[in-house]
Amino acid sequence: MTPRQEWLREYALLALRVNRHMAGAATGTVLVYRGPRQWSERVEAEEPVPPGRLAEDAEALLDGLDGGPLPPERVRYLTAQVRAMRAVARRLAGEELPLPEHARECLDVSVGWLPEELFEEAHARLDAALPRGTGSVAERLAAWKAAHSLPPERLERRLPPLVDRAVAETRRRTSAIVPLPDGEEVRCRIVPDALFRGAGDYEGGLRSTLYIGGGRPFNLADLLYVVAHEGHPGHIAESLLKERALVEGRGFLDQQVRFMLAPAFVISEGLGLHAQEIVFPGDEAQRWLTDHVLAGEGMAPDGSDFAAIHRVQNLLFGVWANAALLAAEGRPDGEVAAYLSRWALMSGAETAAALGSLKATGMALYIFAYFHGRRLLDGWLAAPDRNERVRRLLTEQLLPSDLAPGA
Repeated sequence: MTPRQEWLREYALLALRVNRHMAGAATGTVLVYRGPRQWSERVEAEEPVPPGRLAEDAEALLDGLDGGPLPPERVRYLTAQVRAMRAVARRLAGEELPLPEHARECLDVSVGWLPEELFEEAHARLDAALPRGTGSVAERLAAWKAAHSLPPERLERRLPPLVDRAVAETRRRTSAIVPLPDGEEVRCRIVPDALFRGAGDYEGGLRSTLYIGGGRPFNLADLLYVVAHEGHPGHIAESLLKERALVEGRGFLDQQVRFMLAPAFVISEGLGLHAQEIVFPGDEAQRWLTDHVLAGEGMAPDGSDFAAIHRVQNLLFGVWANAALLAAEGRPDGEVAAYLSRWALMSGAETAAALGSLKATGMALYIFAYFHGRRLLDGWLAAPDRNERVRRLLTEQLLPSDLAPGA
């Protein structure tokens, strides 16, 4: 084994070992792993390595990058990934950093309290985008969702063919920006009783599954928003294209070891939140849904502006970020729930689910990737060469600091 291969093996083992602690702490997996199976089997068979030792192992990996076997152009990216794993290991070992400092160390972004004026403006935009009617903005938003939703008992039968139709359209439009391979297969699976909206999983070999939570109604006005985010040009497309361009094309084996509490996922989630607008600019998503989905479900146009509503939904991820800071300060659950209800316009059931997520160490950090990733890409994609920049997001290893103004 060459020195470069040895470094990459130790990198993968560190990620697997940190992930094992996170899963063991009931925070869920924080690793997307497609590397050699013998490495994952080794970690599964061994006694868990103490977090303090893992932090030391991360330090050794960082030392190995300085004048080590990897080319200089790769060192900056890999340094950021290892720093994130080191920060998580230190936290598992009992080191307590304020959440903004921990996020900076892991995610390569500066986070802080977002002013409520930002959310007041979002509510005003939502007021203008929703159908006219009586009641508060939150009540009208709930009514708009209900008017476009399939109930859970109908999802298994009705939703998969609609997802298949949306996948075909988002792939067609994405391929006009960056070529996609022929023969790709994306299956839809409804997960009974699950409360998440969607999750895209690239399994390799041009096969993927798009999971839809079956525990709550599915808003068909969000169909392209979810499918584009989780599929094309979002997570599935990114995983597939980077595997082909980086792993198969350039031998970047670290791309098979994707630690989620790290800078790369800030860009991934920012891309996901921009995904629908990238391939359906303006009102094109609403027009496509009206013609190909909603009419067939007996849902008539109501004067709402889907694109504007989705832009507000993206902005309100900032409420989650503020709620994570409140929870990290030890504020009572009732106060955090009230904040989410007031500013994110959540129902009681939604706030209860959100509180559970924010108490998981991984999610409390990961939630910052949505708002800050979206805001970062807002400026970076607003350029004459936008399509070329989308292609770079899908095929290159980039850091948030690579996309910052003036970078």
